[in-house]
Amino acid sequence: MALLLAFIVVSCSETKNEGDMVYQKDSGTMFHTIYSMTYSSPVNLQEEIETELKKFDGSLSMFNDTSTISRINKNDTTVQVDPLFTKLFQKAMEISQLTDGAFDITVAPFVNIWGFGFKNSDKVTPAMIDSMKAFVGYKKVHMKDGKVIKEDPRTTFDASAIAKGLSSDIVAEYLNRKGVDNYMIEIGGEVVTKGKNPKGELWHIGISKPVEDSVINNEIIAVLALDNVGLATSGNYRNFYIKDGKKYAHTIDPSTGYPVQHSLLSASVIAKDCMTADAFATSFMVMGLEKSMEYVNTHRDIEAYFIYSDSTGKYQIAMSPGMNKYLYKEMNGN
Repeated sequence: MALLLAFIVVSCSETKNEGDMVYQKDSGTMFHTIYSMTYSSPVNLQEEIETELKKFDGSLSMFNDTSTISRINKNDTTVQVDPLFTKLFQKAMEISQLTDGAFDITVAPFVNIWGFGFKNSDKVTPAMIDSMKAFVGYKKVHMKDGKVIKEDPRTTFDASAIAKGLSSDIVAEYLNRKGVDNYMIEIGGEVVTKGKNPKGELWHIGISKPVEDSVINNEIIAVLALDNVGLATSGNYRNFYIKDGKKYAHTIDPSTGYPVQHSLLSASVIAKDCMTADAFATSFMVMGLEKSMEYVNTHRDIEAYFIYSDSTGKYQIAMSPGMNKYLYKEMNGN
């Protein structure tokens, strides 16, 4: 479900001197999700960073009635797409094509009808799903001359599976413009890194073990050492449920309108930018382990770390070939 809510910021900051380098540490909540940022700078940039994120809110928050995406969803014919929406839309269409529709920002009606955690599953009928297929699908929309064109006005966009990654990229781009050489940006679990941490090492980012609904998770299954990449994880934060002794992720297949049923519980993806990593992590949760491994084995521009459940219910790990170079430490996955 959408994580991009009304722009609300509750934040704090801290300055640390590490040798000759000064690091700022900012944290708080925005869009109803947690953020944490550490970056080398003699001055604190939190206020300016939040200004950049307010621009993001004005474009892509579905709970801001005046945002670009909200106006498009309401079929406001006067709205002209802004650069942020255009960037997200173009990347979404690209990933949709590459994954044959496993990623799709028009999937919201299917997600909503099933309800969070599939709580409405007893009420969903094949007729309901079939009726929605007329206006769900990335091929039913395109952009022309600064306008979004829909084949059916009932088509709506939900950018929550890609927008958090973009928000992290936006902060990274701002810090790059300010000449910041070292940073770690994390917004809602989606991460961008560059340079070194305050200890002079690569940034160490943990991958959490998937947990059942309502269970607090602080168990790390692996630690990655990252520099100048984006990292996104899907699964850990959406959790899974258990049915007939088997674990399943809460994921809807946009092509069918029905929940997927496979063993993949978590997909962590490394890409050149976090928006791309975010979209692929979501895609892989739809595709499942076998198809996802086939994809990453033939596309060397991304790397992935998969956690899945075996026939006995134990956690197992699968990785793309290039993931080993990022692996700093791996714990027992069972």
